Amino acid sequence: MSSTTYQTLTETEPVAITVWSQDRKIYIELTDGRIIGFPANRFRILKSATDDELKKVTLRLNGMALRWEDLDEDITVKGILEGRFQLPI
Repeated sequence: MSSTTYQTLTETEPVAITVWSQDRKIYIELTDGRIIGFPANRFRILKSATDDELKKVTLRLNGMALRWEDLDEDITVKGILEGRFQLPI
């Protein structure tokens, strides 16, 4: 992705600059200053993950996705912001 394209995307859509897991919740800090959190139980694979597995989350695609390598799970920041979760609360 070119820097111009990335810059255009980040100007219109916030991306994650930090991600962490705490008490079975996943949190992301966005470029616009918001901190968003959601229960891990909203996603099938994360629901059955251990706390240690949840903590191994990393940012990918310049902050546009969350990745759990050991679980082979990816979640987009856009999907989180749009409330596209796999499971009900």
